[in-house]
Amino acid sequence: MSRMYDLHTHTLLSDGEMLPIELIRRASVIGYTTLAIADHVDHSNLSEVIAAQQEVKEMAGEYGLSFLCGVEITHVPPPCIPVLARRAREEGAEVVVVHGETVVEPVAPGTNHAACTCDAVDVLAHPGLISLKDAREAAQRSIALEITSRAGHNRTNGHVAVVARETGCILVVNSDAHGPHDLLPAAARRLVARGAGLSDAETRNSLGLNISSWLAQRADI
Repeated sequence: MSRMYDLHTHTLLSDGEMLPIELIRRASVIGYTTLAIADHVDHSNLSEVIAAQQEVKEMAGEYGLSFLCGVEITHVPPPCIPVLARRAREEGAEVVVVHGETVVEPVAPGTNHAACTCDAVDVLAHPGLISLKDAREAAQRSIALEITSRAGHNRTNGHVAVVARETGCILVVNSDAHGPHDLLPAAARRLVARGAGLSDAETRNSLGLNISSWLAQRADI
């Protein structure tokens, strides 16, 4: 692949194992060209997480990586998600991820809908058994649904792929990396996509997504 991205990774700023710069370095060695750190946030730590990531942004360039400051809004009550997503944008987040209704955690019902109807959200992570209605809302806003390699969360990848195909949603393939060995080399990324049921063409489209162009398009919505 000419481009490799991951928009959903974690560091010591939440429940990951690595410092931000270590994660950045390891990703660059594997061949990633774009990386977002999306540590778990709620109202209590959002500002600190974004500020800490901004401290390493310039250093990421030394490793030839386009680094995007991000957050993953996690277990926040659905009515509060749009407010926190907009606040994240105002404070400098370049990628806003919402922790979707995975089947392996007690995520509040309505989280997927809140994310899919919020223009400030870029990615709905591991959205579980997302409905066609919510996926259509996401498609209208160019919000991406995630195909994930994360154990447990990946149980519904096939459903997400089918729903995305029917509704025209953008799909991104992310690792939800917490430790060094969670990062996916190029061949493993392709296996995750194909294992979710994506065709060769769909796999190429998802893995080859031009992240900067897509985010720029989203900014104009």
